[in-house]
Amino acid sequence: MRFAFALLTGLIFVPFDSVFAADPKPTDAPLPIPLTRPEMKQYLEDMKLRKPRIPLPELTEEDKKKLGDRGQGYEGRLRYHYMPSSGDGRGGSGFSFGPAGTEAALDNTFKVQLFWIVCRTNNCQYCQGHQESKLLRAGQKEDEIAALDGDWKNFTEAQQAAFAFARKFTYEPNRLNDADIDGLRKHYKDAEILEMILSMAGNNAINRWKEGAGVPQSQGGGGFGGKEPADPTAKHTYLTPTAEKNKTLVSKVAPLTIDAKTGEPTRQTICRRPELEPRDVVEKELEKARTRKPRLPLVDQDKARAVVPEDFPKGDLPQWVRLLATFPVQGKARVASQVNAEEKGDLKPLLKAQVSWIIARQDRAWYATGLAKKQLLALGQSEEQIYKLDGEWKDYTPTERAQFTLAKKLSASPVVLTDDDVAAAVKLVGPRDVVQLISYVTTRASFDRITESAGLQLEK
Repeated sequence: MRFAFALLTGLIFVPFDSVFAADPKPTDAPLPIPLTRPEMKQYLEDMKLRKPRIPLPELTEEDKKKLGDRGQGYEGRLRYHYMPSSGDGRGGSGFSFGPAGTEAALDNTFKVQLFWIVCRTNNCQYCQGHQESKLLRAGQKEDEIAALDGDWKNFTEAQQAAFAFARKFTYEPNRLNDADIDGLRKHYKDAEILEMILSMAGNNAINRWKEGAGVPQSQGGGGFGGKEPADPTAKHTYLTPTAEKNKTLVSKVAPLTIDAKTGEPTRQTICRRPELEPRDVVEKELEKARTRKPRLPLVDQDKARAVVPEDFPKGDLPQWVRLLATFPVQGKARVASQVNAEEKGDLKPLLKAQVSWIIARQDRAWYATGLAKKQLLALGQSEEQIYKLDGEWKDYTPTERAQFTLAKKLSASPVVLTDDDVAAAVKLVGPRDVVQLISYVTTRASFDRITESAGLQLEK
């Protein structure tokens, strides 16, 4: 199967090129993209030496008692110190749809393959390593995993359709349309398509959390090598043998640029989005969203009410709730997670609404754009103030600009955000707000992909 990924006009472009991932990485540049499988393995190994982005306070004796073994890990402490939680180091929320079970119809190994493609597209090298581990533990061979990077001819038509959708869903959510869902319907039922969407939306959220916070790879690599259960302390390396036929094959999944002089692919980390539309075009798109028919079926109002919290607003439920209610157990957890993201934490409601607008506009997620506009208006923002968020932000404070930059870059691609971007935000607002902003961005990036791929009708 051949793949042609068209270059779009309008470009967020952050160049960085290095032959080896082990080279010192400038703090104002994102992670480079490994072109081949041996390069990717080297980059995954080098992630074990990554410097975390968020400073942590020293642990008190009380902290050590509460955290236990989790006090040894950067991520556990990050959540403990900075995320709204019960105070036991388990702050934050989960994102994955979950393993095959009573609500899940898709094979779990297949969903891990989709996660692998999401990671390769996002250049999330932390999560990439973990998906390698999971596939090996599931019995996948080295050559089978290598084939995920573009040689899809030995996969079924159904798998190939899902893989192509995973890449577009991840990298170009602004281009999702009716044909994408119709193409999947040739091979999958509507509930399976929604399961796929929810799983990959969670994958995209996890990528943004890990990369946004700069989480180093565990020394055990999550059990790479086929052991079950995984032993994170076991001696481990990602530098395993690669078949000769796969050593020089360049990725067809990772978004690459071509050097104009040499005609060869580069390792420059990129994310493409068209220039934002003018205000009159946005208003026309929002009006279209108010009359369109959802691409996936929704649950009846009365039945869907079972998945919302008791204090959820009365009246007609929004379509995003009715969509998630397709899976009562997972849907209930996802609705709660979405509500918590909006209502809990230290970020101001206005900042959350502004960030929601910025991210939804970039993703062309019209349902989410409409909800963000409604929230901004409710918070006293004028139409002019709302559309200023589409501009250069010159009238905003340095603090606001740093937060908007973090949100826009991280939502566009997990690794377009640089160490310097995070450091600038930490300096201005502190690590707690930065960590919570990163977490909030993961929620919005997920929400955009779920609601727009399903083509939800914007409530009037």
